[in-house]
Amino acid sequence: MKTQLFKNWKFLLSIMIIILFFSCEKSDDLINNDVTGTYIGTLTTDLSLSNNRSSETTKAQPIPATVVVSEVGNQIQVYCFAEDFETTIILDTYDHYENVKVCLTGEAFENMYGHMLGQGHMNGNMQHNGTGWMEHLSDEHQEDDEHFGSFDMQHHSFNYLFRMDDRDFYFEGIKK
Repeated sequence: MKTQLFKNWKFLLSIMIIILFFSCEKSDDLINNDVTGTYIGTLTTDLSLSNNRSSETTKAQPIPATVVVSEVGNQIQVYCFAEDFETTIILDTYDHYENVKVCLTGEAFENMYGHMLGQGHMNGNMQHNGTGWMEHLSDEHQEDDEHFGSFDMQHHSFNYLFRMDDRDFYFEGIKK
């Protein structure tokens, strides 16, 4: 009887150790993919005052800037402000390894890429072996489509190129 009880106890202990081992296994998932919050950084602009976005632009000195990221449904709202600059945009987010990539949405997406989100299907059906970002690129974009920013989750940073009518503004910042 004691031998049977000992075997049962040993079996239960073995099962518990196995469960503990697998539950503590390192995950490749992002530690914290919450991009909401305040990012403190700099805003840099080119000094070209025309719609011509040539590579021959003169960069101005970076100025202090702040970005506040908040959730709006399944999307994020990015509010950026600095001296003589203020804008708000809505973006979709996509996990991509240690990063969270962003893409325009709604009318801004349609104006930039020439079709509505969900109607691109550029490369056929979605792949099921990549990241959310890779699936988005495959389903909605052509190879030369531009994207303007991302969150680096390991370094708690955000960068984004705001494309305005008269010039571009580039933000780089760290989460506060």
